[in-house]
Amino acid sequence: MNPVRLSMIFYAPAQLPFSEASLQNMVASLQNQYSQNFEIIFAGENPAMENLALKNQFTYVPASLDHKAKALNAALQHAHGDYILLCNNLAHALEFKRSASKFYIMAMDRHPETALLYTDYDLMDNGVRKERKLLEWHNGRLTDSWDMGYCLLFSRAFLQSVGNCDEAFAFNPVYDLRLKAFETGKIMHISNRFNGVPYLAHAAAKGLDVFAYLKAGKEVQIEAEKVVTGHLRRIKAYLAPGQNYHKVTYSAEEEKSFAKCIAAVVIPVFNRPEFICSAIESVQAQTVQNIEIVVACNGGDEDPTVAAVQRYLPGGDRYRAEKPSVRLMVHDMNVLGLCFNDALQTSSAKYYIQLDSDDLLFPDAVEKILKVYEEDDQIGMVIGSYQVFEKTAAGEVIPVLVDGKPFIVTHDEWSEENGRNNLLRIGGAGAPRSIKIKVLGELGWFGMNDAPYSRNYGEDYELVNKCAERYRIGRVWEPIYKVVRHAGGTDHMIDQVTIDVNDNAKDHMRLYALRRRQIINGISPTV
Repeated sequence: MNPVRLSMIFYAPAQLPFSEASLQNMVASLQNQYSQNFEIIFAGENPAMENLALKNQFTYVPASLDHKAKALNAALQHAHGDYILLCNNLAHALEFKRSASKFYIMAMDRHPETALLYTDYDLMDNGVRKERKLLEWHNGRLTDSWDMGYCLLFSRAFLQSVGNCDEAFAFNPVYDLRLKAFETGKIMHISNRFNGVPYLAHAAAKGLDVFAYLKAGKEVQIEAEKVVTGHLRRIKAYLAPGQNYHKVTYSAEEEKSFAKCIAAVVIPVFNRPEFICSAIESVQAQTVQNIEIVVACNGGDEDPTVAAVQRYLPGGDRYRAEKPSVRLMVHDMNVLGLCFNDALQTSSAKYYIQLDSDDLLFPDAVEKILKVYEEDDQIGMVIGSYQVFEKTAAGEVIPVLVDGKPFIVTHDEWSEENGRNNLLRIGGAGAPRSIKIKVLGELGWFGMNDAPYSRNYGEDYELVNKCAERYRIGRVWEPIYKVVRHAGGTDHMIDQVTIDVNDNAKDHMRLYALRRRQIINGISPTV
């Protein structure tokens, strides 16, 4: 009998998330491997698996999946392989190529220093087989949602060095193992050119929702924050409460100059004449009126949005002298950083406030933002909360309901003590965002697509990270911003290719943030 080199561990949930036939196919794909020097272990709470195990010569370990770390550790006690393949079959049935076990063993034998190996895979989506080509690893890939596939191969030596799964983490102990493997720098990704993946995952067809992480349970979010915070501590990129905060000071003359214009609401826009009027009028309806509206149209002079905005300028049919003024800037380059920076570098306001062209401000948005700034002169940025609406085919803007309640996003995973550390794990900090223009200049203004893969994406996320490293982030916990979903929107239910492009951008920003934080902590960057 061949010695066991590879231990393959699967979950055995009480209720299978897929058909019995799919389970049998998965087991058959393992039994038909060309090489047999591996073992199969199922851990979970499905007694029927015990009979299946006896029949098919694999090990069944009874364990509660309410605590996944304990379940995996129970399975690891029965593992004899040099390498441990942790397979997430909780939502997807998996099928393995007949060469998979030999492939995994040979790859790890060639690179004995490797702590973690992940591979591209194929995804069966509504009967269509799709290649899933994964992103290359670097230390900035900090989110728990980053796709490494459903089968992660760890060396047994690495797992023993970290004490297997940390039982402080009941929901996602593999996330903790991933980050601990990252700390070794010994990660291997095997990519696919053609027919070179070791497994196939069966998935139900559904869109990819960028709000998904916000809908995870509170306990799950708190645990994931503890995981990433522990990682940041170990690599010396953790920022302690209050660490490195600075005050923002203004002269009496500067403060006097802000009386005329306290805030600039900047609206970058490209070819959205049907939205821009509502956006402008939501600003003009503010309870604070000593503000300006800067519309930065980046579609050039021929963009139909220009004519729509001109109606609010002096001489236009919607111009109102008593309302906040509208300033129009036109560029023929679709670069968001160019729009923001040009608008704010030519503004005399104290604060910048965000508004996307297809969204709206609640009437008290500016008032509530200014109130938070007054709390502490170490606050460099204020971030609000938003309510999600949708625009119907008839043009009506109506609230989106989740479980019969308005969909309000507060980002309450943010805490005063640890929000800026957890920011490196999550997809964003919220909206609307506001920053002191003096601080913005100090931080180097908005990115101009000069960060890798940014492509008009993530410049705001980069700015929040930079600001949080030097200043407090104030919060408005009531919704003050209306995010309006519509057919042409870019912030919901987007495809996997776009997800990957966006992840590449933000993950590189996270990587640079880690390096800056290590410098703040007095060490030379190690990531």
